[in-house]
Amino acid sequence: MVPPTTRRRALRLLFGAVPSAGLLLAQRARASSPPPPSSANGRPTVRVLMPAPFADATADAVRRFNAGSAPWRIAVSRGPLDTEALSDLASSSLLLGETPFDLLLMDVSWTARYAAAGWLEPLEPLLGDDALAGMVPTARLGNGFGGHLWRLPLSGDTALLYWRTDLLPRPPGDLDELVGMARDLQRRGRVRWGHVWQGRQYEGLSCVVLEALHAFGGRWWDPETGRTVLGDPAALKAVTWLTELVRGGVSPRGVANFAENDALQLFSAGESAFLRNWPYAWALLNQDGCPVRGKVAVTPLPGAPGFRGGGTLGTWGFSLLAGSPHPRAAAEVIRWFTGPAVQRELLLSQGYAPTWRALYVDPALLTRHPLLAVQRQALDTPLVRPLTPLYAQISDVLQRQINGLLTSSEAPAIALGRAQGQSDQILRAMGALASP
Repeated sequence: MVPPTTRRRALRLLFGAVPSAGLLLAQRARASSPPPPSSANGRPTVRVLMPAPFADATADAVRRFNAGSAPWRIAVSRGPLDTEALSDLASSSLLLGETPFDLLLMDVSWTARYAAAGWLEPLEPLLGDDALAGMVPTARLGNGFGGHLWRLPLSGDTALLYWRTDLLPRPPGDLDELVGMARDLQRRGRVRWGHVWQGRQYEGLSCVVLEALHAFGGRWWDPETGRTVLGDPAALKAVTWLTELVRGGVSPRGVANFAENDALQLFSAGESAFLRNWPYAWALLNQDGCPVRGKVAVTPLPGAPGFRGGGTLGTWGFSLLAGSPHPRAAAEVIRWFTGPAVQRELLLSQGYAPTWRALYVDPALLTRHPLLAVQRQALDTPLVRPLTPLYAQISDVLQRQINGLLTSSEAPAIALGRAQGQSDQILRAMGALASP
């Protein structure tokens, strides 16, 4: 186990100053969460911090688990909806001292920095070296770092392209076709907007940029050199394409303030031909009362002509926090949460993509959930965000520069140059990149 003082020092180095709101939330969580008790029958309580949507989605399953005969019980803390706010809450609780949680449901992009900070306990001693066996190979990405397994994925989500079947006979084959189809529909007055996506300064924009880079044959990160590669021609083409969607009127200027639900709301109202979003949107677009219900299909994100597209791997998974008083019970709770039974329930009730191979070939599931085949296809080419402990810092740099482009007339090359230079400065300051 990593000593608390060492762990806190590492966290401060990697995470920097935590917003005061995160510290306040953490203080409240600690005050309302005494040391994990045991009930009268001696069942230890495994305390889990989850973002609000997942806490709500798994509430029934947790109630059934606690009513059963397992030798432990689960207490879920419903965390913030926003990804960054959840990270602030989790990191703040450690900076304040011992965390009141045993498990954290965390985004795949957090793995390297939390492991490097000494926050997590490795899982293979508790769950075995084959804990990921039976999962789709690409769903296993992003769970390991430094030779250890730190996380088990609950979902296998990748970003997808939603398109209107009442307006188009087929999905676009590449990004040129996407823009051409969108502009044609706009000219004929069939839709107000061609394509909506996430351009707000937050993690969703980093995912969008990663997909654009890949779509034009570029990369964000070179694992061999351990640095960003935003200065090559492919990166310029990718960011120019995104910028021109807004400046050319295919996407609304307001996309610079859009997160997932903002883009989904516009698309579900029938105002756009295309939408970039996650698998959960399928259930919402097909619920009673939705104006586009029965008029939407889904396809993997396309690439530019001559290139294959791909969607960002957006999985959420469970990690064991260092300092848990009962790590074996907590590890078994991870095994239960991420098992096929819970994932099947989440697929049918919420549309979350599973990670288990067997669920993707289940005839009953394929009949009840037609999106499943597209989700499996998208998992063939998932895009993993840079696996570095400094990911949060370089992602923030990219978000700031690209979001600024969407609201200005600046040349994309200038913004990319700043993003590359600032990323290099961060890596050098942390000793991850040699000085020129």
